[in-house]
Amino acid sequence: MLSVQNVHAGYGRIEALHGVDIEVQAGEIVTLVGANGAGKTTLLMTICGKPRASQGRILFEGEDITDLPTFEIVRRGISQVPEGRRIFPRMTVLENLQMGGYAVDPKYFPSDLERVLTLFPLLKQRLTQRGGTLSGGEQQMLAMGRALIGRPRLLLLDEPSLGLAPLVVKQLFEIIGAINRDDNMTIFLIEQNAFQALKLAHRACIMVNGRITLRGTGAELLADPAVQAAYLEGAAPAVPESAP
Repeated sequence: MLSVQNVHAGYGRIEALHGVDIEVQAGEIVTLVGANGAGKTTLLMTICGKPRASQGRILFEGEDITDLPTFEIVRRGISQVPEGRRIFPRMTVLENLQMGGYAVDPKYFPSDLERVLTLFPLLKQRLTQRGGTLSGGEQQMLAMGRALIGRPRLLLLDEPSLGLAPLVVKQLFEIIGAINRDDNMTIFLIEQNAFQALKLAHRACIMVNGRITLRGTGAELLADPAVQAAYLEGAAPAVPESAP
């Protein structure tokens, strides 16, 4: 479904991605794990068109989307839940969800809203409340619900557990698993919580300094001693490079 091929990208003269290759197949969860500054968010932003890839190609369902404007990428079925949530704080929960459906035929909104409120029942109690007054966990739910209202075929999640209490993190990962399982939603997940992310993933990659250094199934990387030392025991990332 998604093919990132030898992608280089950065900001001005600073290159953050150095020839990244990643494949995401329809119906699976692929997790990208790495430390702060590894280039994970830059990769998601590059997939969405900002910044632009300076080299390489990004294909979605066989179409080259490398140079498409962001709104055209969204129309093709890619939705992103950005790091830090970035909801509209002065809008109500309902208005935030309505914003998520701007590129979709309005006839789908009632059924899609019902599905989102089933996944996130707390939001049903907050529909008329301003987004900025929600708790961090509720804002993350709202950001995910807003993305789902856009009827994506590929959902990009950037650090969904960031800054949240462990119980809320557990609930969110259960919901992510349910979206994948019940709706056959394809998910590309960026996450520092390696344990939860690798448990959930069908396949996973490790990113260090803008390069993919290790690949495997989620279970394989969870059991890898180097990954355990770097990401599960609080040690500094020191995963050895391997062939793509």
